[in-house]
Amino acid sequence: MKKTLFLFLAILTGCASTPSQLDTGQKARSSATVHTELGGGYYSRGQYAVALQELKEAIKADPTYAPAYNVLGLVYMTLRENETAQQNFERALSLSPKDSDINNNYGWFLCQTKREAESVRHFLVALENPLYPTPEKAYLNAGICSERMKDDRHAEAYYLDALQIQARLPEANLGLARIYFRERRYSLARLHFSNYIQVAEPDAASLWLGIRIEHAAGGSDREADYEAQLKRRFPGSREAQDLLDGKFE
Repeated sequence: MKKTLFLFLAILTGCASTPSQLDTGQKARSSATVHTELGGGYYSRGQYAVALQELKEAIKADPTYAPAYNVLGLVYMTLRENETAQQNFERALSLSPKDSDINNNYGWFLCQTKREAESVRHFLVALENPLYPTPEKAYLNAGICSERMKDDRHAEAYYLDALQIQARLPEANLGLARIYFRERRYSLARLHFSNYIQVAEPDAASLWLGIRIEHAAGGSDREADYEAQLKRRFPGSREAQDLLDGKFE
């Protein structure tokens, strides 16, 4: 009888300690969350050293908090410490393999390190979550990385999917303008370039694309406008020199 009573009391003692353990775990997770959010804020402002400090505090508080490793991966990717970035992204995925943000960010890292085919698989995992709040990002990234592989068929589909969600997404419109220009579908290329330039600040490369689209489509006032912008804003660029040399192809 005494033995039975001892076992029962031991079980009760164990149960009684659970709330305390739970409180400790909740505090650790809460601390990790706060430090990760601070680290993400510093990262977005380009304060990488402070971001790393906050993220290391997050992991110290809770070594199982996947978002902290995710943001660490982003910081190290930006610092071009690719091996460390990969380690952190892989740690994040080992803790939360279906997380959309982690898969999207790791996919972009893979694309930036010339592993485009592998990257697209991660974008598609990110899109499996119907509650993912920014699926247009994963579609856009999948389009960019497919285009880099010269897979215009899939790139076009991903860009169009992105535009179904956010119709004025500049990078998706620009990507479609590039694809349709290569395919000599000039009316569509012109449409999407027009959509792009209405919402984005063009660089030399995009202005040169717009010039070549208009030139191939027969010329227009827009061609002259794009040419004037390229010469005025980027006079020393390779694109400006190509314009002077008449290298439209």
